Amino acid sequence: MTPLTPPQTIGPFFAYCLTSSDYGQKLITSNRVQAGNERQVLIKGSIYDGNGAPVTDAMLEIWQIDAQSRLPKDLHDTNTSFNGFARSGTDVQGSYQFETVKPGQSLDLNNVLQAPHINVVVFARGLISHLFTRIYFSDENCNETDPTLSSIKDVRRRASIIATRASESDQCTTYIFDIHLQGAFETIFFRWNESILINNQEDQ
Repeated sequence: MTPLTPPQTIGPFFAYCLTSSDYGQKLITSNRVQAGNERQVLIKGSIYDGNGAPVTDAMLEIWQIDAQSRLPKDLHDTNTSFNGFARSGTDVQGSYQFETVKPGQSLDLNNVLQAPHINVVVFARGLISHLFTRIYFSDENCNETDPTLSSIKDVRRRASIIATRASESDQCTTYIFDIHLQGAFETIFFRWNESILINNQEDQ
């Protein structure tokens, strides 16, 4: 009789093949442009489970517009390597990093102006389905009028999707953004509906 195979809750999970250095992948996945005056940013952070332990084999994807609020499909004739997408794994400390450009403002489907933000998708073992969240930036005054942030009444919960500005050089600004999958510091996650990120926190 063939023995039972181990159960899988998200499998097969290919993060190892997609992000491991054993396959030539880098922890820092670059989405930087090669020309222009776009502000370069480095986003650093860690992913934690409900007990506060680092998640060492997660995979993150980011999706965004560029500094001029353009989608990648609008950049075919420009000298740029920006494609609006990047992927990173986590290391043994649960840490990840992204090099990219700070996005501009954009309109939602109701034509309301949104603060600069980056969409994030989180894959990890134990997740039945991947998770969606956003990265906002702490030094943007327009956060106060962003429709998504404004809908979150709990200030502490709202802070869970705002990256903290940590340092700055002539070339790059560094932001810190930790992701907590569960627990007291749980990051706000969203549901994907008709290509829009919608807040599904009933208590907001």
